[in-house]
Amino acid sequence: MAGVTTTGAGAGPATSAARVLVQALAALGVEDVVLAPGSRSAPLAYALADAARPEPPPGAPALRLHVRVDERSAAFVALGLVRASSVGPDGAVVPPRPVAVVTTSGTAAANLHPAVLEAHHSGLPLVVLTADRPHELRGTGANQTTVQVGLFGGAARLSLDVPAPDGRPGEDRDLRRAVARSLAAATGARTGDPGPVHLNLAFREPLVPGSGPWPEPSTVGLTHVHARPVAPSAVAAEPSAGARRGGAPTVVVAGDDAGPLARRLAEANGWPLLAEPSSGARGGTHAIAAYVHLLGHPELGGAVRRAVVLGRPTLSRPVQRLLGRADVEVVVIGARGADWPDATRNASEVLLEAPARMRNGRMRAPEGWLEAWLAADKAAGAAVDGVLDGASDGRRSRSGARVTGPVLARAVAEVSAPDDVLVVGSSNPVRDLDLVARWSAPPVVVANRGLAGIDGTVSTAVGVALGLPDRRVRALLGDLTFLHDIGGLLRGPLEQVVHLQLVVANDDGGSIFATLEPGEPERADVFERVFATPHGVDIAALCAGYGVRHTRVGDVDGLLPALAAPGPGLSVVEVRVDRTGRRALGARLAAAVAAALRD
Repeated sequence: MAGVTTTGAGAGPATSAARVLVQALAALGVEDVVLAPGSRSAPLAYALADAARPEPPPGAPALRLHVRVDERSAAFVALGLVRASSVGPDGAVVPPRPVAVVTTSGTAAANLHPAVLEAHHSGLPLVVLTADRPHELRGTGANQTTVQVGLFGGAARLSLDVPAPDGRPGEDRDLRRAVARSLAAATGARTGDPGPVHLNLAFREPLVPGSGPWPEPSTVGLTHVHARPVAPSAVAAEPSAGARRGGAPTVVVAGDDAGPLARRLAEANGWPLLAEPSSGARGGTHAIAAYVHLLGHPELGGAVRRAVVLGRPTLSRPVQRLLGRADVEVVVIGARGADWPDATRNASEVLLEAPARMRNGRMRAPEGWLEAWLAADKAAGAAVDGVLDGASDGRRSRSGARVTGPVLARAVAEVSAPDDVLVVGSSNPVRDLDLVARWSAPPVVVANRGLAGIDGTVSTAVGVALGLPDRRVRALLGDLTFLHDIGGLLRGPLEQVVHLQLVVANDDGGSIFATLEPGEPERADVFERVFATPHGVDIAALCAGYGVRHTRVGDVDGLLPALAAPGPGLSVVEVRVDRTGRRALGARLAAAVAAALRD
């Protein structure tokens, strides 16, 4: 009967508590759990295994379970599943569902930290469940026992240390209450600030289930916390004059996770749209693909007097210079989170929602403003293509023109249909895509831009593919990013098949540094060893070891055939990319665009 807990005789306190916790997770909206194996977490492992059966035992909820050997990979698979859940059936953006990741104690818990930080900065509801020794064993030198309480510091929206269950009255109610509080914090239901939460769960032996059945599902302590509505009138009714007046030469800067509102505002008011690939806004009639180069032009970027910022801009220094200018009014619009993007400390207004005048198109830019940007972008695009089609410094492989990073990104953009999902790695791949992607109807683009690290990118893409099995999912990443998470290729034979194409730009090192200060010619004496870090890895052999299909492309002519038909399962397309002229290529692109604008 609902409201009454009947713990099965012989189940044991640890098993009973784990089952109650899994029931509560499912009742409060968790559908996917990622598990890394361990001993202290065995009560949770057995409960999750029951819940994942085709026909769960009486009392057990239905959950999807994903098992990964490596805890860091498991956490990023969970992040990928969270990101996938925000993609609605018609491509609309919906609030992401919380996804849980389970580990045992010790270093296993510490390996979750990179994903927790990414979830913190991206505002993603990751539910971290770490098993731990009971309190009497902490500080005694017991095996695999460390300080796990508060392990993730300020990155966790909520951190709870749950004592080892012993069967006392009211224990199940308290556990359900803890789960409810955690999921409310993870989704930002009360705060509007979603992010990771940490439940540190102590268990005493016995850790394996006895003969008792599952407890009957109960609602005692199971609090459903409804998200607070954002009332537009409370925030947007009286913005200052800056956010009300029209006529100013304005651009929309759409950073990571800006969402479709950025595009709607640009199109309603005739503003150029400067949208990063992972903004969710890149596309349509107002998107400016070559904005990074155009921002330096005095009659375009130099004439901007207002920037409306949505999402979190992270990709380019020209954008940050624009947002830091004293003559540019910066209006930040963001609907969630405790902080707002303002790295230049120059924002004049921060609004939860766009004002009605802005939404209704009553703040139009001066006549000819948008047309000037579109014409310049068309000329710049032709100039970029002209340089890229010049066969990479004129050098060729035995069979054809060598591939550069931007050429590869352009090919990936061309084969990505609106219903596809594209996961993009940090460093050069996302910047190359930012330069060349010209979509009227873009694919869904996902990137870990919370901290813009290369951690867990393969595993994130795997999680996205698991969460969106009916879509074609492709990832574009560099060789160091791929090798950093090579364990993400590992999938046990009992786990769900992943349909994912990984496109690896293999330039034998980190070419991103060639475009930064360390890549300046006068610093060449140490560049190769401590920045470029060549590795010489045989990627084909690695893929063979993991049982993953591998294709190598060495020239431009082989790109589109290799990318167009990924086929089922997990596959890697390794594209040999020349990085020796990376810095010079950037200079040639900038010069070509500048010449096109002069002409």
